[in-house]
Amino acid sequence: QVQLVESGGGLVQPGGSLRLSCTASRSFRSIDHASWYRQAPGKERELVARISSDSNTNYADSVKGRFTISLDNARKTLYLQMNSLKPEEKAVYYCNAVIVTTIWRRLDIWGQGTLVTVSS
Repeated sequence: QVQLVESGGGLVQPGGSLRLSCTASRSFRSIDHASWYRQAPGKERELVARISSDSNTNYADSVKGRFTISLDNARKTLYLQMNSLKPEEKAVYYCNAVIVTTIWRRLDIWGQGTLVTVSS
């Protein structure tokens, strides 16, 4: 079973930057799309950014111009570069991917989440 392993969360000051990573534990045949979501305390999970197999990207309005999603297929790793972070962006960030496995199963899988805290 393919799993997604996240890293890169932590404490950053307002205006600072972080890069989140999400790596697949096993090889797979292809990817439909991959996304980053976040869930702040007391709020619903929201889509932050998505990248499709043809590299088209979409962002939440609140992060446009500050966050960049990218996918390294060779390393099976999804990234989220976050710049100019704001205190209200403190949340658990989750990666998600819809993939086709080597045995032609289509899976919708999630990472375990990584906490980002923006505070001085």
